[in-house]
Amino acid sequence: MATEYSKVHVWHTGEVYMDRALAFRERSWHPMPYTGWLRPQSYKSWFPVSAYLIEHPKGNIIVDTGWHDEVRHNQRKHLGLLGSSLCKARVAEGRAVHEQLACHGMHPSDIDYVLLTHMHNDHVSGIEQVSQARHMLVSQPEWKAAHRELGYVKSMWRKVTITPFELAPIPYGPYKLGLDLFGDGSIYMVYTPGHSKGHCSVLVRTQHGWVLLAGDVGYAARSIHANILPGVTTSKRDAQQSLNWVREFAGREDCWAVLTNHDPEIIPHCVG
Repeated sequence: MATEYSKVHVWHTGEVYMDRALAFRERSWHPMPYTGWLRPQSYKSWFPVSAYLIEHPKGNIIVDTGWHDEVRHNQRKHLGLLGSSLCKARVAEGRAVHEQLACHGMHPSDIDYVLLTHMHNDHVSGIEQVSQARHMLVSQPEWKAAHRELGYVKSMWRKVTITPFELAPIPYGPYKLGLDLFGDGSIYMVYTPGHSKGHCSVLVRTQHGWVLLAGDVGYAARSIHANILPGVTTSKRDAQQSLNWVREFAGREDCWAVLTNHDPEIIPHCVG
């Protein structure tokens, strides 16, 4: 079987303004520093919100969707009362996912798969704007958690058809579970739980080597190198296992890049 290689386009689909403790877990007298409540502005920063276009010989793929352009004018309604109290969103003209597709000469109907690393608002906000994609996938554990637990804004995907997939054995990941998207070992959704119950990273084979889109396993490269967990985790044990695996994978000779979703040091570019 011939090896299938992809191109990975890294896009910034807006920014999120949040407390640094949400990105980088810290010890504090504050019981929930990640909320940013009663914390000074000096503890808060703008972080990019990334999405990715993967051009694969068997189809076009979007990974996560960034912010909906509704946040430009009606943020509280879109994020909900709780969500808007935890963070602020901004997305410049031309940066929403459907706008970047148009700049790339593509329409949402040209997308074969939308892969969701997880369903927190900054990852699914723009999902309605690519609703014409043929398939939208998320892990079964994440789908269940998104309908049962706090921290999700269900209105964001109410009008969209999302298919949850069952975890199956794959060669990669802390638990070696996920999805071989095309059945040829060229793109995997890799089960990396901890930040959320069903969080998945996306592993893409390019001509240069593997590119690992690590989602929110860590918020930046320093999270991986300095072993800093996200401020919010559903399981610290799972989060640590996932971060350990990402660090180990980053050290492989055949790993070209590990990209986290909110790293301020990562600029939009293309790999492959």
